[in-house]
Amino acid sequence: MTSSSQSLITRAPGRVNLLGEHTDYTGGLALPMAIPFYTTAKISPAAAQYSFRSAQFDGVYVEPEGSKTAARKVWSDYPVGVLRELQAKGVEPPPFSLELSGDVPLGAGLSSSASVEVASCLAMLSLSGQALAANELALLCQRAENNYVGSPCGIMDQFVISAAHAGHALLISTRDLAFEHVPMNTGALRGVSVVICNSKVKHSIAAGAYGERRQQVEAGQTVMRAHFDGLHDLGEATVEQLHECEAAMSRESYKRCRHIITENARVRQAKEMMLAGDAIELGRLMVKAHASERDDFECSCDEIDFLVDTAVGLRGCLGARLTGGGFGGCTVNLVEREFVAEFCETLKDAYQKRFAVTAETYVCEAADGALAELSRCAERKRET
Repeated sequence: MTSSSQSLITRAPGRVNLLGEHTDYTGGLALPMAIPFYTTAKISPAAAQYSFRSAQFDGVYVEPEGSKTAARKVWSDYPVGVLRELQAKGVEPPPFSLELSGDVPLGAGLSSSASVEVASCLAMLSLSGQALAANELALLCQRAENNYVGSPCGIMDQFVISAAHAGHALLISTRDLAFEHVPMNTGALRGVSVVICNSKVKHSIAAGAYGERRQQVEAGQTVMRAHFDGLHDLGEATVEQLHECEAAMSRESYKRCRHIITENARVRQAKEMMLAGDAIELGRLMVKAHASERDDFECSCDEIDFLVDTAVGLRGCLGARLTGGGFGGCTVNLVEREFVAEFCETLKDAYQKRFAVTAETYVCEAADGALAELSRCAERKRET
């Protein structure tokens, strides 16, 4: 957090998920990292109303103090939803003007919405003289998206954006929000980069396909809970248990649950590979994860499949997969550093020739989350 006269400035990164997709609403595991693309929130005291502006969208949304208007299905729903959840928690920010800006790509599956939520929440908390721990911050922002925006997202995005540390991925157990920072710079991992490729196929997880799959997952999970006493969720289920329940659930539910159960196993394996610095095996797990998303969860698309299939055939690429909610967005690739420039150029050229679309690539290192950055800014202020 920084300040300029009466204004306060906070920021929150985007995120990319290495492994553990669609596991975070069934008590499973996820392995995301924060990336150095940011939403910046500038908040200033106002007279008697709340106003919301964004450098990326036209218009200003103004709400009188004490108003409780419904969601408008526009960008301002995300920070307004955060305000609603703070008020429900008993935190009443004084009237303010909130201005948002940033460079997290929109609609790309890199969590621009969660980045807006966390940056906005920290700004409102700072203006109110309040603070929240990482788990409380993430849960509040998730509630804002679930309850006000109407998107049935899990907790992963908000949590990693809040709690990540530079140089590490964040291994999250979404059942109890236990987490650990897993190093991304051991052994052979020192010589690789994470390359994100934006297909330019836009997606919105508030739309029907995501919600439909979540319902299918939850229906399958309900069957398994009824069959196995003491089973909490898919986070602790096995493939063998799923097989026993196959006849009692729809084919769609079975496939969705199979993706999640096998994905949890891949995350566990990935942790061991990262601790051992085994970049090759980590890459292989990413390729297997994409096949599962494509075939069992069915959340990929032709453009994404092309990017993954092309990437794994390029020199220096150890692994590639769809990342984010799916139905478009981005791929995440593990590439040996000496081949990164060649990889990006060749992949974009192939995509342009196939789809007549110019993809974007972003070479990323694991960044600090919003709370680590806030703490670092506070420390710098104390030193000066």
